[in-house]
Amino acid sequence: MFVRNLRISLCLVFLAGSVTAADWTRFRGPNGSGVSADGPTPPTTWSDSENVKWKAVLPGPGLSSPIVFGDRVVITCWSGYAVDARDLGSQEDLKRNVVCLDRQTGDVLWSHEEPALLPEDTFSRMFVQNGYASHSPVTDGERVYVFFGKTGVLAFDLGDGRKLWQESVGENREGKGWGSASSPIVHNGLVIVPAFIEGDALVAFDGKTGKVAWKQEAPGYRSNWSTPILVEANDRTDLVMTVPGEVWGLNPANGKLRWYCEIPGSDGARPSVISAGDVIVAMGSGRGGGSSSAIAVRAGGKGDVKDTHQIWEGRETSSIGTPVIRDGQLYVVKNKVVTSVDMKTGKRVAQTRLTGSGGNADASSDDNREERPDRGDRGQGGGRSGGGRGGFGGGMGGQDYSSPVIAGNNLYWASRAGDVFVVELGDSMKQVSRNSFDSDRGEYSSTPAISNGELFIRSAGSLYCVANKE
Repeated sequence: MFVRNLRISLCLVFLAGSVTAADWTRFRGPNGSGVSADGPTPPTTWSDSENVKWKAVLPGPGLSSPIVFGDRVVITCWSGYAVDARDLGSQEDLKRNVVCLDRQTGDVLWSHEEPALLPEDTFSRMFVQNGYASHSPVTDGERVYVFFGKTGVLAFDLGDGRKLWQESVGENREGKGWGSASSPIVHNGLVIVPAFIEGDALVAFDGKTGKVAWKQEAPGYRSNWSTPILVEANDRTDLVMTVPGEVWGLNPANGKLRWYCEIPGSDGARPSVISAGDVIVAMGSGRGGGSSSAIAVRAGGKGDVKDTHQIWEGRETSSIGTPVIRDGQLYVVKNKVVTSVDMKTGKRVAQTRLTGSGGNADASSDDNREERPDRGDRGQGGGRSGGGRGGFGGGMGGQDYSSPVIAGNNLYWASRAGDVFVVELGDSMKQVSRNSFDSDRGEYSSTPAISNGELFIRSAGSLYCVANKE
C-alpha cells in the first residue's frame, strides 16, 4: 500500500521567534489552531461603510491567508497572468508577489515581485479554483518566508523586505491539475516546507542561511494539501500531520517517524490536523469522493498507535477547510452547516445551518447539501472581481475553501461567495450575522486572520481590516 511507502522516510522542524500571543504568524494562527488569544474581539457586523479600518487593493489574486506580526501584515498573490479570467495573457509574464502592509493604515511598506519558474500549471479546469498563490506565508518575527511551489522557498527581511535567500524544493506538478497549497511553518531556527507535490518531500531549511538542514522524500505525497502542527506530549514535541490514509507523529529534530494511525476510508489529505492539549483530530478525504472518517488520537506514542492511543472514530468530516476546537468541542463547517462535536466521545452535540438572511436554523435532520442562491453572474470568468479584476477563479462555482476561526465566543467563517458568517458558540449555536462587502464581488477562499480584536479578510484581489471603530 502506498501509505507504507510514504512512511519509509519523513522529516520536519519549525522556527520559533519573538512573537506574542496576539500575533497571527502562520496559516490559521497560533500553531494552526484557528483561535485568537484572549483579548478584544472583532466586531460581529460590518459592511463597506461599517467597521472597516482600511481596504488594500493587492497587485493580483490569490487564496493564501494573511499573517500578522506587530504592526505588519503580510500577504501573497500573483500577477501578470490569469489575473482576468476573460483575458489570461501570457504565462511568461507570471509573477509571484509578497506584500507587507502597515497594520494601522493598510499602506504598502514593501513588496517583492518574483518571476515564476516555467512552465507552470495551466490555468484551466480545477486549477482555476486554486491558482498560483495558495500557500500562506510564515514569520519568525525577523524574517518572513514564502513558498511559491516550483518557484521555490524565499526568505525576506521582515523590516525592509530585502530578499535574503531562495531555494528550490522540486519542480513536479500535481498530476490531477489541482496545484499545491500546503503552507510552511517555522520552529527552532528551521523553516519546514511541506513540498508534497513539488518534491515528494518535507524539507527543513536553516532560516538564516537557506541551507538545507535535512530533507526526506516519500512517494505518494501528491494527494496532500494539509499543513502540519506541533503537539506537546510526554515531555517531548511531536510534529503532527496528515498524509493520504494516515496521521503521522514525527520527531521535529530530525523528521523521523515516531508514530502513525490509520484514518479509515481516506486516500487524500485536505484538512489540516488540529489539537487540544495532546489530543489530535485528523480528517481524511474519501476515496473517489466517498465518505471518510475523522479520528481523535493522543500524541506521544510509538509505531502503530491505533489500539493504544486512538480515542474515537467519527463521521463528522470537512471537505477542505480545517475545523477548530474550543472548550472541549470541535466545530466543523461543511456545506454551510456548522456541526459541534464532543471532543471526548466524537459524538455530535449540535448543528446549525448558515442562512443568507442572517437567521438561525436547526440542521440536525438535513442532508447538508444546501447551497446559497446565486447573487449575480457566477459563470467562469463572470463572477465577482476583487479590485476590478474581472472574474478570477471561474466565478463562484467551486467549493468553499476557507477554514473557521474563533475569537472570544464567536466563530467566523467566510464562504467562497463573499459572505462572512458569525456564529455564537456554546451547547447550542446561534448565527449572529452574515456580512459582506457589496462593492467587492471577488472570491473569498482565504482563511481570515485575527489579532488584537481586528479581523483581516481577504477577497481574491483585496485585503480588509475589520475593527470596531471605537
